[in-house]
Amino acid sequence: MEPSVIMIKADVAAVREAREFVGMVFGSWGLEDYVARTVVGELAANAVTHGSREGDLVVVRAYRRDDGFAVVEAWDRSDAAPVMRPVDHAAESGRGLVLMEALVRRWGTRPLSEGGKVVWAEIEPVPA
Repeated sequence: MEPSVIMIKADVAAVREAREFVGMVFGSWGLEDYVARTVVGELAANAVTHGSREGDLVVVRAYRRDDGFAVVEAWDRSDAAPVMRPVDHAAESGRGLVLMEALVRRWGTRPLSEGGKVVWAEIEPVPA
């Protein structure tokens, strides 16, 4: 199955577009989309906030693997891998990767040949 792809502006306001896009894709597959929307929101927000500069575009992809698992990805220009930090309950941010890790089967990163990286997450396919 070919990946579904959207490009969003590297702007926090555009993260909503990524969530809506993944919701539509999962809906077309007949899958529950809550986890996918939550996860892609975190991936896209991190790509925008930590992996992009003003004027960049962030690529968001979703596809089904042969084993049925769904995968969501965010591509950005930074070579730096995401870092899970200990949770600081007084901080306003920094818990997204911990939440995401609890929701997905597994996640990781891979470099892009032209520079930058892909952060991906495998999501259990739950029928809607």
